[in-house]
Amino acid sequence: MKYYLFALTLFLSSCGSQENGNVPSEEQTEYAITRSHHEMHYSHNLPAKKPAPHYQWDEQLTGGHPQITKEYFRCKGNPSNTPLTIIKDDKEEMISDCAGCRKHSLPIRDKEEFVYPILIDLLNYVQEKTEKKVIITSGHRCPTHNTYVDPANIYSKHMLAAEVTFYLDGMEQNPEHVVQLLLDYYTEHEGGTAYQNFKRYEKSDTNVSTQPWFNKEVYIKLVKANEGRNFDNNHPYPYIDIQVRHDCSLDERVTYSWAKANRSFYTK
Repeated sequence: MKYYLFALTLFLSSCGSQENGNVPSEEQTEYAITRSHHEMHYSHNLPAKKPAPHYQWDEQLTGGHPQITKEYFRCKGNPSNTPLTIIKDDKEEMISDCAGCRKHSLPIRDKEEFVYPILIDLLNYVQEKTEKKVIITSGHRCPTHNTYVDPANIYSKHMLAAEVTFYLDGMEQNPEHVVQLLLDYYTEHEGGTAYQNFKRYEKSDTNVSTQPWFNKEVYIKLVKANEGRNFDNNHPYPYIDIQVRHDCSLDERVTYSWAKANRSFYTK
């Protein structure tokens, strides 16, 4: 009986101390890790807040979108694409796609991967002026991927990284405005009348209904939604095709050759 009275007294005294505020509040409590040996005390400090890391590409924007670089021009070949049957020399031939940019480089010039700079400049200019993202549908094509994409176009400048097809996200149905911006680029940049004055290509040997534009350096085609479809451009939108005609750095005409197309890139 004495034991139960003692336990009840202890319980009531404990409750009384809590009511009297003798138990420290959560704000007053110091959380710590302690140990008995030599009574050493270790306080627990919360980690300090660090600012978000700064990445180099944060500043590489045009029109609020990532800046176009040669990386965007890499071949879109994929070995998982279904083999196609084509007619060559009146015979059926099965062709497969290439292994893609993981297995080969861009064209090499001066020991570095190379895309004609004017293509990069024009795409960044359009992106900056419109604040719309450039969607490159076809940049560099190795000969294998070029055959897979468009077997009839055996002299394509895509194989030289001297041609690009693209449209603008959010402006898919207004390609005429995009063409005008490409023409405006040469008005704003010095280069003489050979670059600033565009002519229209009047021959009928194109696969488009709109007469292309050209100056000394580039040739521009507007491809409507019912024209120019191939594997890389198997989408429902009009698109723009730009080809480089003149290499300003070497002051020479840009033309296809088997050696340039087949011997200009590294395989892995």
